Amino acid sequence: MSQSAESTTESNPFTKPGFIIAAALVVALIAATMVIFLLSKGQDNAQPAPAPAETSGSATVSPSASAGANKSVCGLPGSSESALGTAPQSKWELLGTMAVPAEPSTAGPGKVGRDGLRSCFAQSPTGALYATANIWAASFNGHAKQVYLELAADSPSRDKAVQAIREGKDVGGGASPKVQIAGFIIHSYSPEAAVVELALKSNDGGLGALSTSLLWENGDWKLDMPAAGGGTVRQISDLSLFIPWAGV
Repeated sequence: MSQSAESTTESNPFTKPGFIIAAALVVALIAATMVIFLLSKGQDNAQPAPAPAETSGSATVSPSASAGANKSVCGLPGSSESALGTAPQSKWELLGTMAVPAEPSTAGPGKVGRDGLRSCFAQSPTGALYATANIWAASFNGHAKQVYLELAADSPSRDKAVQAIREGKDVGGGASPKVQIAGFIIHSYSPEAAVVELALKSNDGGLGALSTSLLWENGDWKLDMPAAGGGTVRQISDLSLFIPWAGV
């Protein structure tokens, strides 16, 4: 039994260093003591995902969301919604090996660079969700440096990542994990900040959860890099607390 469990752990991308480094982004570079809670696939005591902040059938409305300041850098429409109770009807495209949502005229991405990096997402819960999915797909598929340089919010953590890049350090996290989006939770949302958690599924059925903080900065959603000491990746046993959402 112990050998079987060990084999399962070794084959699961959510327990491999490459995934942990890529998913933790700059935290892995600046703090070897970061705590990441990972449980072996299928364990009865696996920790459930935190409960959604609000999952009612219809979105609630925030009066402050209509503020016109700091509009989308590519002209995408904003929204007064402050929650998502159901999965958006999404079109999906491949970014490397990972399917990502794409609604260029509404939620985003409104811009796609020559290198394939996607940016400009709507100031809405759906835009924040799309931004999260595209940021991680880019990071997992060869664009980690561009994510740090172009899609990260101003912070000391970003400054350290940029310095590491200038010093020629590898910030890519090794081999790309082969995972797909399986669901999401929007834990909190305002026009200025959001916390989105993605459920990810590996080719062999393993499940992981990746929580991401975003800030609205310069007309787009940017990754708010965590300071040292915070765990962002964990393994989950099922998708019961997530809203199902997948492109493949």
